[in-house]
Amino acid sequence: MNLQLDHKHVLITGGSKGIGLACAHVFLAEGARVSLISRSVDHLDRARAKLIGEWPNASVHTAIADLKDQAQAQAALLNAEAALGPVDVLVNSAGAARRTPAEELLPQDWRDAMDAKFFTYVNMMTPVGHLMRNRGQGCIVNVIGAGGKVASPSHLPGGAANAALMLATAGLAAALGAGGIRVNAVNPGSTHTERLAGGLAAMARMQGISEQQVLDDLCKKLPLGRLAEPEEVARVVAFLASPAASYITGVILSMDGGATPML
Repeated sequence: MNLQLDHKHVLITGGSKGIGLACAHVFLAEGARVSLISRSVDHLDRARAKLIGEWPNASVHTAIADLKDQAQAQAALLNAEAALGPVDVLVNSAGAARRTPAEELLPQDWRDAMDAKFFTYVNMMTPVGHLMRNRGQGCIVNVIGAGGKVASPSHLPGGAANAALMLATAGLAAALGAGGIRVNAVNPGSTHTERLAGGLAAMARMQGISEQQVLDDLCKKLPLGRLAEPEEVARVVAFLASPAASYITGVILSMDGGATPML
């Protein structure tokens, strides 16, 4: 499907692995130029080599930053725009709060979760939003997580951060719409990524069972009977970022395989 993303500059935070890297694959397949931001130079180098191996002529730029730091986020954005031009699409997929059973939680865990998930997004959305507003166009897609709508005893701080991001997404969509900017979010449920392992371990400790049993039980509860693949989430992100979704903004789209029936 041609999503009319040819030559668009797509900036992906957390783009070196998981859903972020899957998004890079999908956007490159659609003819876009991609900038990846991550804290790890090793992860970025591996991701870039993998992408260039598949699309030898693709434009793939990388920048190192800890997006919990506002100054580093700003520097990475300027670096990306210097390399590939103005950012047309921002995909936020960086950061994840550590899963901790409720009985082990300390106040610092809640603060850490906001730093790890909420501020990593806000520190990039804010300057990108200003630049897009000055240009009169742009699109932001936040990959958040189903835990912001359905409370999990092993993911309370992270779920709180996710819920805050949903509100920020809807609020920014309303605030920036007149400037030609669309802001949407995707809420994946459990997805086959490296981050899944941490969640399984926390749930296994809490329930006193093996990680494999947690995974088996999880899949049994899903109407589709399986976890999501990163590429499935990435395709939805690309759609929301494209002109095909030109009248969609302020939407929080659940992708949990039907795990939680809701209106």
